[in-house]
Amino acid sequence: MIKIAFAGFRHGHINALYKLAEQNPDVQIVAAYEADADARAAAEADLGVNFAHDSYEDMLNEEDIDVVAIGDYYGKRGSLAIDALKAGKHVYADKPLCTSLDELDEIERLSREKALKVGCMLDMRQNKVVQPVRNFIQEGNLGEIHALFFSGQHPLMYGSRPDWYFEKGKHGGTINDIAIHGMDIVEYLTGLSMKSVTSARCWNAFATEVPHFKDCAQFMVELSNGAGLMGDVSYSAPNSSGYSLPFYWRFTIWGTKGVMEFTAGAKEIMVALDGKPKAELIPVPDADTGDCLRVFVDELEGKDTYINTVSVIRATRDTLKIQAFADKN
Repeated sequence: MIKIAFAGFRHGHINALYKLAEQNPDVQIVAAYEADADARAAAEADLGVNFAHDSYEDMLNEEDIDVVAIGDYYGKRGSLAIDALKAGKHVYADKPLCTSLDELDEIERLSREKALKVGCMLDMRQNKVVQPVRNFIQEGNLGEIHALFFSGQHPLMYGSRPDWYFEKGKHGGTINDIAIHGMDIVEYLTGLSMKSVTSARCWNAFATEVPHFKDCAQFMVELSNGAGLMGDVSYSAPNSSGYSLPFYWRFTIWGTKGVMEFTAGAKEIMVALDGKPKAELIPVPDADTGDCLRVFVDELEGKDTYINTVSVIRATRDTLKIQAFADKN
């Protein structure tokens, strides 16, 4: 039985993780901590969370904890993860794991030194469209990949998102917030890793109430084989559309044998191959892809998993490097 404690309930994603933990027969929730009174009250009301600790340090001193699940505001997550690892606990976090490369260096060092696992809610890997796309690419049907684009435009929802999003020092950047999903999926699909950042820019366009908040984000990177990847992960989608638009996680991948395009959650994949007169639609099987917590539990149990501590650290590092490039420029 994996015994898990929760630290922070400042984002809705952690609520989903809490429910996954409740449903997993191999996981037992043993403790929870939240410093913010409003967030604590909401978690008690919405999830029935029992908060028995007045401080994070007190909770970490509990010997009967295997994993600390982290869902505080982004700027605090790195320090919470570091403290948990120092206390000998595995870490599982909502994304982003942290907001600085220095924090990530320490997380990686502690994980290796203490042989502890670090997981992250990169749950796009469980999207039903992902495995068929990966199989198609890995079988060589697109040839060598030379160009990629993904978009992950989100609605800003200013006024309904948590207030801390727009407080200085708590968010950590729009690229780091959103792009990690795309960067993780690109490497998983193609086997290509990030070689260098070519350009990156963040700017304020839609959140006019908070001019310091850079809600638009675009970037270009070079991959390990020289391929170019462009991304747009702006908070630019109309609020009224929510997450329903096809631009929400749309990927286009060009190779020497053709091009394919798909959106997260789609029931079909569009493919246009050289030598064929028009594009074709490949149906997406209605397969059970599991959930992100189940994969982490499998890793803790010593099983081979298709996402693990190494891939989580790498995706986090790549995304933080892109964010740092944008911040510097």
